[in-house]
Amino acid sequence: MSQFKAWPKTPRLNRNCIATEKIDGTNSAVIIESVETGAITDDCVAHVLLPDGQEFAVYAQSRKRLLRPGKQTDNFGFAGWVKENALELAAGLGEGYHYGEWWGSKIQRGYGLTDGEKRFSLFNAGRWHDQHDNSGDFGDDPAPKCCYVVPVIAIGTNINAVAEGALAELNECGSFAAPGFDDPEGIVVYHTAARQTFKVTCEGDESPKGIYKGMHAQPAVEAAS
Repeated sequence: MSQFKAWPKTPRLNRNCIATEKIDGTNSAVIIESVETGAITDDCVAHVLLPDGQEFAVYAQSRKRLLRPGKQTDNFGFAGWVKENALELAAGLGEGYHYGEWWGSKIQRGYGLTDGEKRFSLFNAGRWHDQHDNSGDFGDDPAPKCCYVVPVIAIGTNINAVAEGALAELNECGSFAAPGFDDPEGIVVYHTAARQTFKVTCEGDESPKGIYKGMHAQPAVEAAS
């Protein structure tokens, strides 16, 4: 018997778009799960009890797997960092999956960070604002002090204009996440109505990843066509 399947609602193109800096690190996430909603597994990196009595299991993940502290089980020390900051992360972020970029010393571009310094920048700039000096104060909720937030570079309702403007800012000013670093990777544009992200790199955007280097991207209008 046939079943009715409605055509999904089509979002309007000219709605708010937020362009943030695309940081060249490694995709990561902090998972915070109430022990009341799930059993603590062996992959848990920390078990925390907040002063108000809430009890959480804290996990760390890379793009492809759950992580554990240790040379063979971690990813550039991210799980170790999550374990060290578990109490602050649970209290400040709350239950859920919190995605971001783990970046800094000896990870991809490095961004001029030395002495092993690494940072975790949350992706959800619409919710969080960064409490550090390079804060855009875009979101309403302060991120935990141990975290950063990807910098907001441009906003608007024309996605191509937002992307082109943000790229121009990066090319002129360098990285906003690491001021003074003049080789940023690119931008991510979040279309709020479609709930979809799009990326544009400063160099070689018109070619598949890993094939082409050395040329600045075409204007955003052309790159998005």
